[in-house]
Amino acid sequence: MTTSLTPDQVLRAAPIIPTITIDNLDDAVPFARALVDGGLRVLEITLRTPAAMAAITRIAREVPDAIVGAGTVLTPEHYEAVRDSGAVFAISPGSSLELLRANAVDCPLIPGVATASELMQGLNAGFTHFKFFPAEASGGTTWLRAVQGPFAEARFCPTGGISADTAPNYLALPNVLTVGGSWMMPKDAVAARDWDRIRQLAAQAAALHPAK
Repeated sequence: MTTSLTPDQVLRAAPIIPTITIDNLDDAVPFARALVDGGLRVLEITLRTPAAMAAITRIAREVPDAIVGAGTVLTPEHYEAVRDSGAVFAISPGSSLELLRANAVDCPLIPGVATASELMQGLNAGFTHFKFFPAEASGGTTWLRAVQGPFAEARFCPTGGISADTAPNYLALPNVLTVGGSWMMPKDAVAARDWDRIRQLAAQAAALHPAK
């Protein structure tokens, strides 16, 4: 298990961060291994299912090359549970003052923003790395270009509606370190437990380069 990473180290560890929903706990380890073997080490396990927290613990224990964290972290209580589960980072789709205050070095929080005001709140609280969500619905690359001037220190992981075709456009921006997405995990492949197909799609995602 990887520990004590900074938000910058987490977001720079792979060009794409898969946003993973795990319904069946038994799928957690082979799912994670397929993605890691394909070159996507940073895994965001969303807290959207009853199996999510146990899946984080199992992946952290059994897939040592994975940098496993939790997504959809909404409250300080979520955050404390995530820290106890073995996650080494936490990502929220938004932010609140209570959640921002819960941040700790051993499990850094990457809060979500979609407006300049939310970004200012995060920066004022000492954060510099953010999830931009929902990216496509909130202005996409146009928004990110616009905030680069007044908020030059901010760095982003845009997530939401991004595909293999559009990800390079985001990666080309100087304030984007990585992109979140789920296109490398099609629902039919997950349902069929076709881990080899997911590994191949992960390898394609890991090979993405910024658009010229």
